[in-house]
Amino acid sequence: MKSLFITALALLTGTLAGCATAFHSSESNTGARPETLYEAQLVDANSGTQLSVDALAQRLAHTDIVVIGEYHGHQAAHLLQSRIQAALYRQHPLQVLSMEQFNLDSQAAVDAYLSGKTGETEFIEDSGAWDNYRASYRPLVEFARQHGLPVVAANAPAAIVRCVGRTGPDYLNKLPANERAQLPSDAFLDTPAYREKFNAAINSSHSAANDAMSERMHNTYQAQLLRDNTMANRILDARKAHPNAQIIHTTGTFHSEERLGTVALLRQRAPSISVAVISPVVWPADAGKMPLQKNRDKGDYLYFIQPLPQEFLDEDREHKAMSARFRRPNNDTCQGDSP
Repeated sequence: MKSLFITALALLTGTLAGCATAFHSSESNTGARPETLYEAQLVDANSGTQLSVDALAQRLAHTDIVVIGEYHGHQAAHLLQSRIQAALYRQHPLQVLSMEQFNLDSQAAVDAYLSGKTGETEFIEDSGAWDNYRASYRPLVEFARQHGLPVVAANAPAAIVRCVGRTGPDYLNKLPANERAQLPSDAFLDTPAYREKFNAAINSSHSAANDAMSERMHNTYQAQLLRDNTMANRILDARKAHPNAQIIHTTGTFHSEERLGTVALLRQRAPSISVAVISPVVWPADAGKMPLQKNRDKGDYLYFIQPLPQEFLDEDREHKAMSARFRRPNNDTCQGDSP
């Protein structure tokens, strides 16, 4: 049962995890499966029209918020994000980069690096950057730094997310006033479709849970909502601080595809804003045609990529790896907990 919960939690904690090929024309109705893990086929989800990055940027030049979903660590996703960032900047040089990959309590470390007060290794250490920062997110931050653009650390503090997942949403009431003030007042806004998606993701991999496991899954979902609400709130705060800027937000695709998660909460909080969602879709190795029809609803624009290699074939080794990866540190306690 413990390994079941760890695997389920890993799925959500990892956010249930292109680089468009050069074309002779800006738009095309043909496409082929990407040949390498760096490549992606970028298309309009409605029409299936294949787009270059520049053509996409022209379409999105006047969009308030552009959300680019990713499978964390996928080379094609990160290369595409960097290319879209630069192409949108050419269309709209007032730009803000918002990132799930940094928590709001690391904003001072992000700002210190952008202003030249720290070096990159210091920044990585001070901000708690993800292990794949240099390979995946360095280009985005460096583009912002070189062009004097703000970078928003958009995610909720990891320790608070963990404690909500462990003890439930009432944990926020135990926080010091200054920490609680950084989070949205309505930190657990929800949409029914998102809960259904969460349940489907869990149930597709696991059998029915007992009451204790159901409570844990409920709390895990509340932790997920805290992250989404915090990111939506941080994005809207960035719009207030930079009212004429376009916001680019990078996030795991579970937070944005089907216009759910963070995107749905943005629309709840600010119905008048325009939001475009760009979502990754895996093109199976055995599929000759682009699998467009069943994926249209995932975003306004889709980018088709090769699947990443499967991490494990041995279930016991997978469970042991997940246990090690998400083991609770001895000094990791919540308010009111005992170590």
